[in-house]
Amino acid sequence: MTPADKARSPYLEVPFEVPAGTTRIDVAVDYPKSESCIVDLGCADPRFGAFPAREGFRGWSGGARSRFSLGRDGATPGYVAGEIPAGTWSLLLGLYRIPPEGAEIRIDVSLDSGERALSCPAERPAPRRAGAGWYRGDFHCHTFHSDAAGSPETLHAAARQAGLDFLAVTDHNTVTARQYFDGASSPALVFLRGMEVTTEHGHANVFGLDDWIDFRITAPGDAHVVAAEVHAKGGLLSINHDKPDFPWRHDWPETDLMEVWQHPWLAWNWVSLERWQARLAAGMRLPAIGGSDWHQPAELRPEGPFTLARPTTVLHLPELSEAAVLTAMKAGHGYITEAPDGPHLELTLGDTPMGGTGHGEAALTVRGAAGDIVTFHDATGEIARAEIAGEEAVLRPDLAPRGFLRAELVARASRERLLEEFRAAFPGGLPWGLTEEEIARQPLRRALTNPIWTEDLR
Repeated sequence: MTPADKARSPYLEVPFEVPAGTTRIDVAVDYPKSESCIVDLGCADPRFGAFPAREGFRGWSGGARSRFSLGRDGATPGYVAGEIPAGTWSLLLGLYRIPPEGAEIRIDVSLDSGERALSCPAERPAPRRAGAGWYRGDFHCHTFHSDAAGSPETLHAAARQAGLDFLAVTDHNTVTARQYFDGASSPALVFLRGMEVTTEHGHANVFGLDDWIDFRITAPGDAHVVAAEVHAKGGLLSINHDKPDFPWRHDWPETDLMEVWQHPWLAWNWVSLERWQARLAAGMRLPAIGGSDWHQPAELRPEGPFTLARPTTVLHLPELSEAAVLTAMKAGHGYITEAPDGPHLELTLGDTPMGGTGHGEAALTVRGAAGDIVTFHDATGEIARAEIAGEEAVLRPDLAPRGFLRAELVARASRERLLEEFRAAFPGGLPWGLTEEEIARQPLRRALTNPIWTEDLR
């Protein structure tokens, strides 16, 4: 493979023939893997076609694996077990990084026709927990069905440990972890269907679909095709972490949500926040969600500032169910906070909640942030700020917002404590290219509300 091959297309299909009676396929790929040479790996059966394919996709492991198997009775995590139709199959190679001198890729395919029972997918229940209220969850995490080390069972334990009510598992370009999560979803912890559409030029989460979505965005208009596919099937699309190191560089499609906060706040999330604010001011009705992008380790780790649900998205729901979560997240009925036990930040305009459209007196209920600062923002930028006097406060600022009103909670009294906890989590030095000078310049947000709309800016 050479850079010229990648310039023609970042995805290469390598065909191989599978005869009738085959019950298992084993594939091994060998190449000089390094920081400058990374080849993603996937597979498709004879039904697979041109973008956007709707059937025949049989799995993806990106650069996390160099071998996989799939058969009638089971498959490597990330790959789809089931019938092995005869015909021309394809190895899908994603040419993520190819060095200037090129790289030799060796592929070994083994076929077996031994007797194997057919694997049956788990039934997907629709659990619900009665009762209106505030529910907490995380919209972005991974298992070893993509590039994390941890199993679905370990991620499940981490979600219980964090005290979450819902969790979207969004493995890269595959939905096979649902073999576990569909059956594990319960009124105690509802699992949402998710997948992270992962490309070299941006990532986006898909929510609420059974189907896999083709991620092979190569042309300028392909992001719009992905959005149309998601919406035609009744799902939601969220653009992820539009900031260093993985900004969104495709065309901006019709999207339902934006992941404004990913990882702990100091992971350059002020860049995402500035871009979200600009899009809101330009007239986009674009609710915000948060996601930890937690890649579950092989073992369960104790709670801390760099674990699952940092940040946490908090939604007001009429009940806990997947349908209720999808409706509330699309409407923006909630806020993002630093952790499952993070500060509460509830904004209203008159009787209008976050995500609604209305007018009236602004009221902001804050809990767990004594001595910190609240800032209020509309389409023109920051329009007011106030100090929080106690552990629970209701602020009623006199405001006339233009376009929308939203609020941010900024650490002041809590800043040094939070920075100390952050540094303790990274004893080897600051991560993500941060410097102490950059940290000193940045307000440390602890929570963000969704907007309440006052007029149409378009």
